[in-house]
Amino acid sequence: MSCFNSENLLGVALVINRSRDGPAFVFHHPPAIQPVNGRHGSPEPSEADDILLERLSQPGIDASGGVDPYGARNGRGDHHAMANSGNGAVPWERVAGFPSNDLAGILTPARSYHKKLFQLSLDPLYCVSYPIHVPENGRWRKPKKASKSKASKQADDQAPASESDSKPADGEASADNDVKKDDPKKDEAKKDEGDEEKRSSMTMFNLVFFLNPRKNEAKEVVELLYNHILKKVNKAYRYSQQRSDFIWKESKRILLLKDKAREEQRSMGDLWNDIFQISTLALSIHDIYEAISKNKIATLNLETATGLVSPSVQIPVPFYISDLPPEDKKEQCGLWLTTSNTFINQDVLEEPSFLDRNFGLLLMDDEKKIITELQADRDANILPLIEFVRLSKPNMSFFQIGQSNILTLSQVRKYAQHFIFWRRAIAIPPLHARDTYIVSPNCNLSRLPQDAQDWQRAFPMAPPLPNFLADLSAAPRPYKTHCPSKPYRPLWLNMLAWLMARGWVSQLCTFAYVVVWPEILYEVDYELEAEELGSSTENIGTAADPALAEPAEAHNVQTPSVVEHAAEMARLERIAQRAHRAAADKATAHARKAAPVATDSPSANNSPHLAGLTPHIIHDAKKATGKESRYLSAIARRFTDDKQRSAWHLMCKYFDGQSALERVALQEDMKRKEVWNLLTTMSEYLLCVRHW
Repeated sequence: MSCFNSENLLGVALVINRSRDGPAFVFHHPPAIQPVNGRHGSPEPSEADDILLERLSQPGIDASGGVDPYGARNGRGDHHAMANSGNGAVPWERVAGFPSNDLAGILTPARSYHKKLFQLSLDPLYCVSYPIHVPENGRWRKPKKASKSKASKQADDQAPASESDSKPADGEASADNDVKKDDPKKDEAKKDEGDEEKRSSMTMFNLVFFLNPRKNEAKEVVELLYNHILKKVNKAYRYSQQRSDFIWKESKRILLLKDKAREEQRSMGDLWNDIFQISTLALSIHDIYEAISKNKIATLNLETATGLVSPSVQIPVPFYISDLPPEDKKEQCGLWLTTSNTFINQDVLEEPSFLDRNFGLLLMDDEKKIITELQADRDANILPLIEFVRLSKPNMSFFQIGQSNILTLSQVRKYAQHFIFWRRAIAIPPLHARDTYIVSPNCNLSRLPQDAQDWQRAFPMAPPLPNFLADLSAAPRPYKTHCPSKPYRPLWLNMLAWLMARGWVSQLCTFAYVVVWPEILYEVDYELEAEELGSSTENIGTAADPALAEPAEAHNVQTPSVVEHAAEMARLERIAQRAHRAAADKATAHARKAAPVATDSPSANNSPHLAGLTPHIIHDAKKATGKESRYLSAIARRFTDDKQRSAWHLMCKYFDGQSALERVALQEDMKRKEVWNLLTTMSEYLLCVRHW
C-alpha cells in the first residue's frame, strides 16, 4: 500500500461554481503549493488537458518556469508579501505556478461527473476529485413537506457514514441558538436561507487533491483517495450543505476575507490565519491535508447551523504483510508477518460468521491505559466500549466474546471495527498455547534495545527479551512448552500478545493438500475400467440386431432387393464380431490385472502393479470433480470408523494449501484436541507445509 507524503500529495483545494458569477477557487492548503518541475511519472491524461493547456498558453501565464513575482517558486511559504505592481494580483491567486482562476474553470466539470471520480492530468499537476452538483431542481435542501417515512429514509441515506460521526448534544444546540439571537448577522443568514429555498447560487462544489505520484503508484494512490477520502468527505460536505447551506455560506465568508485582504495588501500568512479563525470548512481542508500527508487520521469538525458534523477519515495503514518486503520498502519492516488474511476469498469475507470465528482483537496499547482514556469521556455511550475492552482477550474470537450476556455479537463487531479504525487494535487469529510461534523474519531489530526495556517493565518476572526471542528461534514447537508451568500460562499468553503487537513474532501455521498415492490411483482406474467393460458388454450386439438394422433406402418408396439386404446384414455382423473381439481382449486384459487391495499404508505400497505410477496432488479438494472426486471417495472408504469418514468429507474443504489447519477447530466449533486427533488419522493422505 502506497504511503502519502508531502512529495506526492501537493495540496487540497475547494472549488465552487455559481449560477451567476461562475467558478471560484475558494481555498487551498498548504498556502503555497509549490510548482513541480518534473513528475515521477505522468498518469494517463484526460480530455480536459487540452483546454487547460490552451488557457495556460495565454500571455502572462507561465506553466513551466517563467516569472513568478509572488514567491511561490522561491520557498517563502506562508509569508508571501503583496505585489506592488498595482494590477491587483495576489500570491494566493497562484497555485503550483498556475493562476487559480484558470484552475477553477477547469475544475468545475459538467453534471455528468456528479458523484464520480474526476481526474485531470496536467504536468506538473495531477488533479483528482469527486464533484457534487446541486440536485436537478436547483435546490440543495429537500422539500419540507415530505412524508415522514420518506424523509427519514432520505436522512439515513444522506447522513455521512463514518466512525466518528456525531450529533450535537442538547446543550450544544441550545448554546448555538443563543448565539443566533445575539448575532446581528443571523437575520441576514435567515434571509439567505429563504433565498436557498427558491434556488441556490452555488451549483457545484469540488474538493480537489493535487498529486504528484510515481508512475507505478498513480493508480493505487487515486484508488485509495477515492475509496477512503473523496467519497466520505464529500458525503459529509453534501450532508452539511443540504442541512444548513454550510458549504455555500462558508465559501462566501472565505471569498469575502480574500477580497478584503487584497484591498488591505495583507500577507498570505495573516490571511490564512484569519480564515482558520472564522471557517471550520477551511480548517477541515487543512486537517485533511495535514493528516493524509502524514498517514494519520483526520477528524473534521464542521460547525453547521444545525449542529456539529464530525466525520473521521483516513488512508488505512497496513498492519500486516504476507511476504517479506523488498529492500526499498523499509517502512514495512516490523509489520506483522502473516498469510491469514491473504488467501481469504472475497465472498467469505462478506460472511460475518467466518470473521467472527476466525479472528479476535489484539489491542496495540495497554488495556488499563485504554480504559482510563475511555473513562475520561463521560459520555454514557462509552460504557459499552469499556466493557468490550475488558471482555476482549487476544485468545478469544469475536464469536466467543459475543456469547457473553453483556454484549451482543453485532455490538462486538461494531466496537472491534471502532478500535481497528482508530488504530488502537488489529484483528488476529486468536492466540492459543498449543499453536507454534516463531521470531518474525520481518521483525525490526533496531527497536530491540528500547523494546527490551519496555518488556522488562511490563513483565519483570519474564526472561530478558533477547533471551526469550532466542528461545523462540530454536526448533519450532508449541508455545505452551516455553511456559514453566500451567499456572504461568495466562502471563505467558500476555507476553505473546505483547510480542505480536510489536511485530516480534509470527504464527507458524500448517497447510495441507490431498496426496493420492499410486495404490488409490490404480484402484480408481481399475474401477472405471470395470464399469466401462460392463457397459460395453451390454451394448455389444446392438449393431447386429436385425430389428435395428434399417436399410439405407428405408425411407424411399422402393423396397431393397434381397441381395442388398443380405449384404447389409453381413456388414453389420462383421462390425459386431470386431466389437466382440475388442471387448473380449479388454476383458481378458482386465482379468489378468491384479485386483486392487486397500493397505493400511498406501504411501508404502510398492507392489509391482503400481510401478510407473506417481502420486497425484489435488490442489483444492473442495473443488475436486471427475476423477479427483473419485480419489477422495476412495480415500474415505479406507477409514473404518464412521466418524473419521464424516470428518474426511467435512475437512476436505480445508485441504487447499491456503487454509491453516489451526483454524479448523474455530470454524467448525470443535475442540482443538479432537480436530488434531482426526487430522492425525488423515495424515497418510495429506501433504503438509508450514509457513506464516
